[in-house]
Amino acid sequence: MSRYTGSTFKKSRRYGFSILETGKEFSKGKKRTTAPGQHGARRTKLSGYGQQMQEKQKVKFMYGLTERQFRNTYAKAKKTTGITGTIFLQLLESRLDNVVYRMGLAATRQGARQLVSHGHILVNGKKLDIPSYSVKPGETIALKDKMHKNDKVIEAIASAERTVDFVKFDKKTFSGTYVRLPERNELNQEINDALVVEWYNRLIK
Repeated sequence: MSRYTGSTFKKSRRYGFSILETGKEFSKGKKRTTAPGQHGARRTKLSGYGQQMQEKQKVKFMYGLTERQFRNTYAKAKKTTGITGTIFLQLLESRLDNVVYRMGLAATRQGARQLVSHGHILVNGKKLDIPSYSVKPGETIALKDKMHKNDKVIEAIASAERTVDFVKFDKKTFSGTYVRLPERNELNQEINDALVVEWYNRLIK
């Protein structure tokens, strides 16, 4: 299945969840109680299976992964010692495109992915154009000099409301560090990762 490139607002409205984690997708800052569509169909109560699937979809669209990428990341998390749901989110947060987004170099994860895939990002001083690259704590990420005056980058940095504690970023040098793996309480509290784990446990034995 290919990566979704459609309207973020529609997905946010369908799941009643801010895909961008800013709440800006919702008009006037208020979540609508109806699903997308010409007449706005009412939301129905989901079964346990439906809740698990919806939670999985929310996280998948938030990080902008294909189904295969998402499932492979989960399989890797399941093989790692620890709390599977937390490790899964940590792996997603460690993706290079996500770290670039967390630093505020792009307004969206999709924008951050483009910066990486177009070769504008340096990791430890070397160009790396693989969005899925797993950044290790202590590694430095920087924007190439020729992009320092890029309008979209400047706008993204200026509008960034805050950065997370597990990432440091210097606006003067356009570079930062992935300090450490995030704690679960530092990540989106609207995500029920236990439901995602339950969903994949149905599929991956």
